Amino acid sequence: MTRLNKFISHHSTYSRREADRAIQEGYVRINGEVVTNPATQVDEKNDEVYISGKKVSTVEKMTVIVYNKPRGELVTKKDPQGRRTIYDTLEKPYKHFIPVGRLDFATEGLLLLTDSPRVASVLMHSALERVYKVKIKGPVTEAMEEAMREGMHLEDASAGGHGKSDIEAMTFAPFYAFQVQKNRHDYSILKIAIGEGKNREIRRFFAHFGAEVADLKRLSYGGIELNNLPTGKTRFLSRSEYASLRDFIKEEEKKQ
Repeated sequence: MTRLNKFISHHSTYSRREADRAIQEGYVRINGEVVTNPATQVDEKNDEVYISGKKVSTVEKMTVIVYNKPRGELVTKKDPQGRRTIYDTLEKPYKHFIPVGRLDFATEGLLLLTDSPRVASVLMHSALERVYKVKIKGPVTEAMEEAMREGMHLEDASAGGHGKSDIEAMTFAPFYAFQVQKNRHDYSILKIAIGEGKNREIRRFFAHFGAEVADLKRLSYGGIELNNLPTGKTRFLSRSEYASLRDFIKEEEKKQ
């Protein structure tokens, strides 16, 4: 069950405020009956909702794009300090798109954006595999590998975090997979796959072992690959990527 105003804003071009107004002014019917309370519960599978005689369809038209974010851009609409954001680079048709999670200022690579708040929410809160290429200062140790395999909990996970972050404790789930591609005394390179997207999670993980992350690049998200997309450029999902994404979203919503 979903609140009527939320149902309308998710499945139409109406904002939540516009949905409230339409409901309160008597333009909305559920199964033929006028409803004026925005908090009325809607059964998305069985109820039929109409606004001014037009049915609100739950078959959502969504657009998802892949953006190859460069280092030095913030994933935010506007920065009080005047630093560059992704919306300074994105083309005009995508200025209103919602980022699926965030990549920090110094991280580059694949960022998904969508015009659907529902899709963004489902993906952000999923355990879909995120694959990264990581360069750290120093060697990969046995303790690091054990933590990648087994996971770990830190009461103090401030190292590697943003200076203004108020996060203290953090639990790191076992990595889905990892591959040490280069292991040297001065620097090492790994390819890792994780299923979470916590605040500066990878930087905090390696900082616990005294290893600073020198470079971090996301290569894929939920099977959607960056491939050879140039830095600062976008692409649409392929037909097969869209099909897989829709199937995943349907399955996730069944669990709710």
